[in-house]
Amino acid sequence: MTFKMIHENYNVADLDRSLKFYEKALGLTEKRRKEAADGSYTIVYVGNEQTGFELELTWLREMDRPYNLGDCEFHLAFETDDYEAAHKKHEEMGCICFENPGLGIYFISDPDGYWLEILPAHKDS
Repeated sequence: MTFKMIHENYNVADLDRSLKFYEKALGLTEKRRKEAADGSYTIVYVGNEQTGFELELTWLREMDRPYNLGDCEFHLAFETDDYEAAHKKHEEMGCICFENPGLGIYFISDPDGYWLEILPAHKDS
């Protein structure tokens, strides 16, 4: 028996704002969406051409407060082929929330407070 990771879900307060953020910050675009007939939820899957893995963004009509993300000790990681350019872009966007120069990584925060790790592409030795 094998398992393949296919997506991770983040619940969001403002779907349009989140879609714009993920496209601008990480180049993720909408792949498909599901909407409840009664309008109670919308689910949008975003991704890119680098992998089949997707991020599922879920908006719930009845949610009337910010999501409790605890201590933000979880994250989704993204590898980039141009770390310096990515850092500059995210710095300009004002979304860098934590840096660890010793490890050569940094984190950005999306509009709902989810942390996303940015690291340079691994080089084969």
